[in-house]
Amino acid sequence: MGQDQTKLQIEKGLRLYQSNQTDKALNVWTNVLWKTSDPGGKFRVLGCLITAHSEMGKYKDMLKYALTQIDTAREMEDPDYLTEGYLNLARSNEKLCDFQKTVSYCKTCLNMQGTTVSLQLNGQVCLSMGNAYLGLSVFQKALESYEKALRYAHNNDDKMLECRVCCSLGNIYVHLKDYEKALFFPCKAAELVNDYGKGWSLKYRAMSQYHMSVAYRKLERLPDAMECCEESMKIALQHGDRPLQALCLLNFADIHRCRRDGDKAFPRYESAMGIMTEIGNRLGQSQVYLGVAKCWLLQKELDKALESLQRAQELADGMGNKLCSLKVHSLSEGIYRTRGQQEELREQVVKFLQCVEELELYCGMCGESIGDRDQKLQALPCSHIFHLKCLQTNGTKGCPKCFKSSMKPGFV
Repeated sequence: MGQDQTKLQIEKGLRLYQSNQTDKALNVWTNVLWKTSDPGGKFRVLGCLITAHSEMGKYKDMLKYALTQIDTAREMEDPDYLTEGYLNLARSNEKLCDFQKTVSYCKTCLNMQGTTVSLQLNGQVCLSMGNAYLGLSVFQKALESYEKALRYAHNNDDKMLECRVCCSLGNIYVHLKDYEKALFFPCKAAELVNDYGKGWSLKYRAMSQYHMSVAYRKLERLPDAMECCEESMKIALQHGDRPLQALCLLNFADIHRCRRDGDKAFPRYESAMGIMTEIGNRLGQSQVYLGVAKCWLLQKELDKALESLQRAQELADGMGNKLCSLKVHSLSEGIYRTRGQQEELREQVVKFLQCVEELELYCGMCGESIGDRDQKLQALPCSHIFHLKCLQTNGTKGCPKCFKSSMKPGFV
């Protein structure tokens, strides 16, 4: 199959995919992959297969195609193709929660000396890197990467990238417990979809609605949370988007838990866990176990809660997610305090404080923990995070944390 025929078949597959005929599109692209003699065409069709398998939640297949794509790019010895190939490798590992590998591949992308095409991909590279750092609970580097991604989006007038970055920024502020910012960013994403997204895939609308729903739940605006989540789930079901279905089911469960309705929460946690296990989303699985533990606590089933927390801890250790560990130690501490088990209690307190220290989850001005309660936060240009009230009260000509780390002892 020559270059022109390859191009026609790829476009035919795209039309089928856009009209939700996914299986037919995959058949067309797979045939092209075996028959084409054009390396550029092979690279492009692998890109289509990577995107499709990502959206279906078939992350292991996504990784398999990404590895084939990087081999094709190496044969072609083209820096633009190599950059895109490494980006797809980074994304595949991000989806499989191998965050250290994601960071490594992203750094490879950013170090490559490509042309303008590579430069246009840098925003997506920074977004993937930010998501990986967030998966590792390295908040400052995550925020720094998102800010860079946003600058690339603005410089290239890339509204789709801006929309995705806004959703990720909403996600980081959920973790940092500044829920007003957590709502502001996905609302901004929803505005971008309304203003520019007429020709975009509906997944962008679904994505923004899901992140708005999580923020509304955290703000205890549960009817709004339910409405946004239902909208997101509807689109996810229409498009066979398994990863988003799992996230919506988890959020539905959390909403029911907030309403203290375990009968409705547990089945949804179970459904979410089923999909997340199937697709390999370990981060999602750990969040399900945390939600289930909180549900058991509401029902005073302390042994069952501890069992769920142990499973969450095992997943957190495997991914290197410190924030999940911190939540496990915090909830375990409460259980052992209730039971009067002093030795276990002390162990959990020590581990909790260790996590806080490692995560640097404290304000560099007042020294109090960030995320103890819903407080407004402010990131400085260096991406160090402080309480907004501390910055307003004390004022600063620069970052106190950066100033402190630059005062290293010298040699006389």
